Amino acid sequence: MKGHDYLLALLILLNITILAGTNDKNESVNNIYEQTNSHIQTPDGITSVNLHSYDLLDYNLNLNIYGCFKSPYPYSFKGTEILTLVADSSIKFIKLNAVSWALQVDSVRLSGSGFTHLNDTLTITLNRTYAPGETLNVKIYYQHLNVSDGSFYVQSGMLFTDCAPEGARKWFPCWDKPSDKATFNLTANVPGTVKLGSNGRLNDSTKSGDTIWYNWISRDPVATYLMVLTGNVNYNLDVKYWHKISSPKDSIPFRFYWNSGETGLANIETKVLQMCQQFSTLWGEYPFEKCGFASLNTQFQEDGMENQSMISLKPNSWTEDLVCHEFAHQWFGDMITCATWSDIWLNEGFATFCECIWYEYTGGHSSYLTGIQSYATSYLTNNPGWAISNPAWATNTPSSSTLYNTYISYYKGACVLHQLRCVMGDSLFFLGMHNYGTSSFKFNNAAITDFEGIMSSAYDQDLSWFFNEWIYQPNHPVYSNDYWFSSIGSNKWVVGFQANQSQSNTVFFKMPLQIKVSFAGGTDTTLTFMNDKNNQIFTFALPKQPLSILFDPNNNIVLKEVSLTKSSPLPVEIISFSASASGNNVTLNWKTSTEFMNAGFQVQRALVNSNIDFNNSDPLNFENIRFVKSIGNSNTTNQYSCVDQISTYGKYVYRLKQVDITGNYSYSSNVQLSAGTAPSSFELNQNFPNPFNPSTIIRFEIPKTSRVKLAIYNSIGETVKILTDTFLEEGIYEKLFDANGLASGIYICELSIDNVRLQRKMVLQK
Repeated sequence: MKGHDYLLALLILLNITILAGTNDKNESVNNIYEQTNSHIQTPDGITSVNLHSYDLLDYNLNLNIYGCFKSPYPYSFKGTEILTLVADSSIKFIKLNAVSWALQVDSVRLSGSGFTHLNDTLTITLNRTYAPGETLNVKIYYQHLNVSDGSFYVQSGMLFTDCAPEGARKWFPCWDKPSDKATFNLTANVPGTVKLGSNGRLNDSTKSGDTIWYNWISRDPVATYLMVLTGNVNYNLDVKYWHKISSPKDSIPFRFYWNSGETGLANIETKVLQMCQQFSTLWGEYPFEKCGFASLNTQFQEDGMENQSMISLKPNSWTEDLVCHEFAHQWFGDMITCATWSDIWLNEGFATFCECIWYEYTGGHSSYLTGIQSYATSYLTNNPGWAISNPAWATNTPSSSTLYNTYISYYKGACVLHQLRCVMGDSLFFLGMHNYGTSSFKFNNAAITDFEGIMSSAYDQDLSWFFNEWIYQPNHPVYSNDYWFSSIGSNKWVVGFQANQSQSNTVFFKMPLQIKVSFAGGTDTTLTFMNDKNNQIFTFALPKQPLSILFDPNNNIVLKEVSLTKSSPLPVEIISFSASASGNNVTLNWKTSTEFMNAGFQVQRALVNSNIDFNNSDPLNFENIRFVKSIGNSNTTNQYSCVDQISTYGKYVYRLKQVDITGNYSYSSNVQLSAGTAPSSFELNQNFPNPFNPSTIIRFEIPKTSRVKLAIYNSIGETVKILTDTFLEEGIYEKLFDANGLASGIYICELSIDNVRLQRKMVLQK
């Protein structure tokens, strides 16, 4: 579904105050519209998935809707329905959703022997007890009453249905949840002047006198909210064909139902075939037997609705962004359907993101970024303050204004996918998306955790941290960052950066950060690092004089607020310094004599067996450096808990270095101690960060003194660099791999110890 407008979003980006169009599920951008029959959102007698003790395989409907197209255009019709289902457990009865004031059930047959219809629930007693695995058929004779129900629409020769999220229960008895998809067979009789569309392929249309019987069959399972009827007297119909990538001699019909006087259709008929080609390349080949688009009338309250293979559009709305959004749903929402309403992001966030992917295809990457930024700006301006996914929605369907909220499900949802693309890099992100589109979830249901698993597999790293904070937590980071510059000698400069988050009503957002440092002389460099705790300080040694920095220069984290303040380290006299270990945690303690604020401390750590000399080496080149920033008063004891050293082992030397405002620095005395427990096995950890540019840290563990070789190879097996090839004592080691001068791509890190060979894949992105 869709109800936002790309042009309006761009105007928001340009700070023009306007009223935006409705979102694609019954609500304006200000969320003022809700369905008249809002009671469908409340519990209706079937509140637990545990009561659903069967699997629906097929809905076969035979409807007499002839009279709905004749004056006075009643809502009433008669129908029969045959359900094919398989018992998941021993069952004597089944329950279905059927709105009591819209549907009247007359009788049941075949495996049904009796029924009750109360409180919007149809309970059918079976003719015997069916064992798990048995298949049965239940036939229902029913009629739709002459009432306007907000899902079955009739007006002046036009008839259509609009079911999301749970409106199918208003025009036929069904299990009206997205998790039980079934095939769909529809036969309906209409006047001879009516063209009638539905899901799947047109199996038959037989005319006798002034009556046509249409038979539409969807061989591919459909969720009930995506089942549709659309018909009109004297509908215009264009049919175009898209040739499959896998079999160019085979084609898919694209059927366009339109009303006289509408404009823009010719352009869309061309563009949608191009969309099909592009999305088939990215997400997997178009999955259904046909694709249909139908322009409706003013009774239709949304911009569009992505009914499976038969899309509904508001009148005369043949626009690229709307058609693109609903068409993208054929992959994300229809082919792969959200498991529950708590997984709605897999539908709406994805389709909105696909609009920007289409902009990128037609207008380049800058057009893609403009679209993403427009969504981010609108979200940041209008954020209602809840998470993209709420587990409670799985059992209690929320209101449409919550479930289909423009700013959360659509705009923020699309921006989160963009940020995931930035974290993973294009090659791995699009690999993961293609894997998702061609996975076992095709024609089935998926939960957000399923998508998370597929993307983590493509990335070869656990991405649960990303999903936990961006999908299951509300709001976004508010950065209040500090930075400073210090000269520490000839052509030696230090850039300090403290990443601070000050948001409330949400979590700390772990994310890879970038800062762009501009130098005297006009050059610059971009530094990438992982910010995994609040108020974290990073210090970088650079060979040129820095003039300014820019935080997140590529705007990879579009969902954020930022302030950046330049500060200066102040001199502090260090009276004492000590270190202690408890289990695997190291705590540093020091006392100062001078009142200070924003003191710039560097905690320097070196492995004893690495033979690094503090006095004769440039401290800023040590392999293991952790930085802290402390605020206190005179004679105050300060502590820094080295949580980054949990599970590390070895003899370490620590000392404090403090840089004053003039660039001078002083040291504390050295403190040596042992920490942690010895490694129990040879281990090669995943490098960090990954992807990286231009350098990354590789950590490995050695349980006994061994000859160790750590080497880097390119994708064709050529040696790029040997980081170490010597005897090392037991312990945990870190090596810096600097990839300056190397091309972007995949590299292999290999650790060779005796007869053990361990490998990790690394991604260099420049």
